Amino acid sequence: MSETKKLFVKTYGCQMNVYDSERMAGALGQSGYEETDDPSNADMILLNTCHIREKAAEKVYSELGRLRPLKDANPDLKIGVAGCVAQAEGEEIMRRAPVVDLVVGPQAYHRLPEMEAKTRTGQKALDTEFPEEDKFDHLPSPRGPKMRRAPAAFLTVQEGCDKFCAFCVVPYTRGAEVSRPAPRLLAEARDLVERGVCEVTLLGQNVNAYHGAGEGGDWSLARLVRELAKIDGLERIRYTTSHPNDMTDDLIEAHGEVEKLMPYLHLPVQAGSDSVLKGMNRKHTAESYLRLLERIRAARPDIALSGDFIVGFPGESDADFEDTLALCREVRYAAAFSFKYSPRPGTPASGRTFVSDEVASERLARLQALLTEHQRDFQQAQVGKTLPILIEKEGREPGQMIGKSPYLQAVHLDAAPDTVGQIIQTRIVRSNPNSLAGEAI
Repeated sequence: MSETKKLFVKTYGCQMNVYDSERMAGALGQSGYEETDDPSNADMILLNTCHIREKAAEKVYSELGRLRPLKDANPDLKIGVAGCVAQAEGEEIMRRAPVVDLVVGPQAYHRLPEMEAKTRTGQKALDTEFPEEDKFDHLPSPRGPKMRRAPAAFLTVQEGCDKFCAFCVVPYTRGAEVSRPAPRLLAEARDLVERGVCEVTLLGQNVNAYHGAGEGGDWSLARLVRELAKIDGLERIRYTTSHPNDMTDDLIEAHGEVEKLMPYLHLPVQAGSDSVLKGMNRKHTAESYLRLLERIRAARPDIALSGDFIVGFPGESDADFEDTLALCREVRYAAAFSFKYSPRPGTPASGRTFVSDEVASERLARLQALLTEHQRDFQQAQVGKTLPILIEKEGREPGQMIGKSPYLQAVHLDAAPDTVGQIIQTRIVRSNPNSLAGEAI
């Protein structure tokens, strides 16, 4: 029997990369690898990269520089770069970083075993194609059917995006929208439940555009959610990330009718100014977004909303920014992510005149102060309520456990370690800046 090899995976960016890293580790398991938390004893190190934030590629090169001593100490060590930076800059990575043996894009990681075998013969391996075959058809089933999982898991249902927002690289790094067939997703969800998972987050770059093949024709995300809700033992369903233009009537209805669909929706708007939204190619207005939220809240009155914002987008005026603040005051997000605009090479907005960094930084500080105020108000509003908390892991203090509320908040409470995976009714007694404290009932 061949000796087991060690694989260290470092994951950057979105939840989909977390899911991809698990599947890449599974694919390399076919070649005799098992995961390790220690890069110094690894036979292969794989960086699963993200291209969304500023200077993403430079951070990858910096990390590769830090790995060079490990390669010098162990010339047999193989180093790979995967994910969206790999897709965007594959050949450049090979040129600039001789330490790298393997570069694989997000749509080709089912080919990792063959690529790894090629590196063992002393050759470099590069694959950033968008292959015709579906990578999920060629990936192995998760190994060890009895292996337990954390109680919450990700499940990629859709990849790619056809929206072409002017600031975004996703259509270029992940490709066109592709939806996985519904029967495979149901089977994977059942397998997760058998392993101890009771909460699943459905992932997609544009997840609510899901249109996977199923019984009777293509299924919408709402149909998929309703079928997943029938699985015994699957207690909670979430999905992310969504586009306002794909919030269909049946999905809004599902929020009001499917008890297992959590009352939390991440629905990015990016800006509150119609002129900025037009420049971003968002294809919706601030008013249409607000009216959509009215319909969602009418269907599910207790729903909490989160969003994404970009400040300092090319052409954003003071008045445009004030429109964004006004939208935030009207919506009052429970959580939000906000960033200064940073140009992504090859995107339409990257060639436009930028807002100065000083102005963008001042606007971001004002926006984040407002968003933080609203988030803390939402946190404080939970005090005194009784919420069902999914226990996920042990906390830092003796006897302390950490769970998750329906609204994705971390909740600390005293409970036994064997409560992991259980949903416990908990009275919220205190709001902390980024978490809640509760008492089990």
